[in-house]
Amino acid sequence: MLGSAKSGAFALGLFVAVTACSSGGSDAAPPPVAVQVLTLKAQPVPNMVELPGRISAVRTAEVRARTDGIVLRRLYEEGAMVKAGTPLFTIDPRDYRAQVQSAEAALQRAVAARENASSIVIRYGPLIDERAVSAQEYDAAQSDLRQANAQVAEARAALDRAKLLLDYTTVTAPIAGRAGAAQVTEGALVNGGEGTLMTRVDQVSPVYAVFAESSAAILNMIEEVRRGNLKLSRDYAFEVQLVMENGTIYGSPGRVDFASTVVDPETGSQTIRAQFPNPDGLLAPGQFVRGRIQAGVTPGGIVVPARAVQFQGEDASVSLLGKDGTVVNRPITLGALLGKSWVVKTGLKPGEQVIVDGWQKVRPGQKAQAVKAKANKSAPAQQQGR
Repeated sequence: MLGSAKSGAFALGLFVAVTACSSGGSDAAPPPVAVQVLTLKAQPVPNMVELPGRISAVRTAEVRARTDGIVLRRLYEEGAMVKAGTPLFTIDPRDYRAQVQSAEAALQRAVAARENASSIVIRYGPLIDERAVSAQEYDAAQSDLRQANAQVAEARAALDRAKLLLDYTTVTAPIAGRAGAAQVTEGALVNGGEGTLMTRVDQVSPVYAVFAESSAAILNMIEEVRRGNLKLSRDYAFEVQLVMENGTIYGSPGRVDFASTVVDPETGSQTIRAQFPNPDGLLAPGQFVRGRIQAGVTPGGIVVPARAVQFQGEDASVSLLGKDGTVVNRPITLGALLGKSWVVKTGLKPGEQVIVDGWQKVRPGQKAQAVKAKANKSAPAQQQGR
C-alpha cells in the first residue's frame, strides 16, 4: 500500500512538471520577422508640378467672306491639311467681272479726256507768248488737265477695287494648317460687310498646352525659392511632359513660354502656357491633357520606392523600423511619381529606415529584423517624371 502511494505521487509530480514545461513553451515570443529596409538620404529631387490643361492652336484663322454673293463651290476637303493661299470656296464672280469691265471702260474714258486736255495745254503754250490766247484761257486749260489727271487716278483706283472684289470671290486659306468643317454650303448667301464665317484653319505644329495654377501655389513656390528650399535654373526654362487622356506619355517634351501675371478673379488661378512640337498631329486643339512641369530642383528632397508606400483611399503611409526594432506606421504626403519612386513632401526625415519589402507581414508595435534593401539604380533627378 505504501509503495503504491509513493508511485502515484511520483507520477502526478512528473505530469505537472511536463505540463508546466509545455505551457511555458507556448508563451514564448516568436522570432522577429525579417524585413528589407532602406535608410533615407536627402538628395536633389526634381520639383514636379502636375496640372490639368488643354491643347490650343498657336494660330487659328477664321475664314470669312470679304464680299457679297452666292457660294458656288467648296474647293477643299474638310479636315484636310491646306497651305497658305489654298482656294477654299468660290463665290459667284459674274457680277464682279462686269464691274471690272465697267471700271476698265471708265479708265479708258478718263485717259482719253486727259490726253485731250494735255494736247490743249501743249497747243496753248506757244500762243500765250504771242497773246493769241488769253492768260485766263490758258489757266482754264491747265485746270482741265489737272482735273483729267485726277479722274484718271480715280478711275484706276475704282478698277483696282473692282479687281480686288473679284479676287475676293475666291476665298483662300490665310495660313497653313488643318481646315475645319465648312460653315456654309453651296447656294448660301454670304455678306462681306458682316464677314460671314465660312470655316476655320488651325495651325497643327507647334501647339500650345494651357494650364492653370492657383496663385497660392505660385506664392508658395516663390517663398520656397527665397528660403533656398527650391532652386530654379538660371534661364528659368521649365520643361514640361504631357500625359495624354489615355495615360500615355507624349513623346516630345515642351517648354514653358508664357506665365501670366494676372490672377483670374473667378478662379484665383494664373495661366501657364507651354509650346510643344506636333509633327504627327497627335495633339488636337481642345484636347484635355495633364502636364508635368519640372519647376526647379529641391536640394534636400526625400524619395521612397513606390512599393514601400501603402494606400488607404487617398491617404498614404509607410512602415518604419525604429532603432529598437519596433515597427511604426507613419502617414506621409506624396509629391510627384518619378519613375518607380515617390517624392515625399512631409512625414519623413533623412536617416529613418523605411520598410520596403515585408511590411505586409508585420504590424505596428511588432518587432522586426532589418535586412538592407537594394537602392533604386535610376536617380530621381534623371527621370524627371518621364
